[in-house]
Amino acid sequence: MSRLSHVGDDGRARMVDVSGKIPTDRKANAAGFLRCAAETLDQVRAGTTPKGSVIQTAELAGVMAAKRTADLIPLCHPLPLTKAAVTIEMDDDLPGFRVASEVRTHGVTGVEMEALTAVSVACLTLFDMLKAIDRTMTIGGIEVTAKTGGKSGSW
Repeated sequence: MSRLSHVGDDGRARMVDVSGKIPTDRKANAAGFLRCAAETLDQVRAGTTPKGSVIQTAELAGVMAAKRTADLIPLCHPLPLTKAAVTIEMDDDLPGFRVASEVRTHGVTGVEMEALTAVSVACLTLFDMLKAIDRTMTIGGIEVTAKTGGKSGSW
């Protein structure tokens, strides 16, 4: 197993020193879903959920979370984000919500964690806002779907 970059010679966790890296444009996309009852989607469509504007609130929560990732995940670098967007679409086939994020920066380290955090918190917000009407919900499939920039290139 290769040596982990977040572990020092003394075995302690540490933030990686990225001060010698050259800044590049970086972007990460992530996705996930919240599965729910079909009736829950009907209530969201009709605007009759008890907590109001579910999709817009969850999208905003995801953007806010991307901006706070370094406060939530130990050893993440605080980054000046140039873009953080979350899009939530209803999917009758799931049934539920498809959640996607795109995060960008011009910096020395990537924004994969910010993109994942955005999707995670958006899903959690959907769950919170709908739990009064649906106790069958599940969150899943949260993953990085694309990444560009930096030494490792695109994937």
